Amino acid sequence: MKVKIHREGLNILIILLLILLVINIPVWLFIRPAAIPATFTSVSAIIYLLVLNFFRSPRRQFRGNPDKVVVASADGKVVALEETFEDEYLHCRCIQLSVFMSVLNVHANWFPVDGEVLYVKHHSGRFLSAWLPKSSTENERSTVAIRSDAGPIVLMRQVAGALARRIVTYACPGERASIEQHMGFIKFGSRIDLYLPLDSEILVKLGDKTIGGVTEVARLK
Repeated sequence: MKVKIHREGLNILIILLLILLVINIPVWLFIRPAAIPATFTSVSAIIYLLVLNFFRSPRRQFRGNPDKVVVASADGKVVALEETFEDEYLHCRCIQLSVFMSVLNVHANWFPVDGEVLYVKHHSGRFLSAWLPKSSTENERSTVAIRSDAGPIVLMRQVAGALARRIVTYACPGERASIEQHMGFIKFGSRIDLYLPLDSEILVKLGDKTIGGVTEVARLK
């Protein structure tokens, strides 16, 4: 598995580096004793490394058989697994499987299935904590529906959290979806909701940790 910096973070990292340099240089020039600027620089370095870690973008390859498999779309923790009614596109009861991403997780998002993108829509909204169930319908979010190669439609929703202020969605209707491709990116804390057919075989449980593009979370009939 190779890791690089995601393109969504390049501008932020460059600007942050310049800001920290502008702040730290005068501190070293005019403040004494040296322990004070040294501490200031150490804190600045920690902040920069945390942001750098947030924008890491691992290149992953799914090693299993992709036929009928639903793969986790994000790194994180399974926080919801329940039957619900999806009323934006599917208009039916289905299984909602939600993964919460902390600020320490990779925030790139993968397609959950191989297939064809049918529907993409962005919704403006609030920025409630992504842990809350109502964040799926009230927060800033982007919805993507994919007809899997196995036949069933899988709906994926990117949901902004209390810290997230930008959802990026690369998917476009009519394009090919692949579980090894990035579907999008969410900046700073968020969750991913998957809506699956009721007869899907669920392979994870509440509290399980997932790896985007790698962990098998369900199997379609």
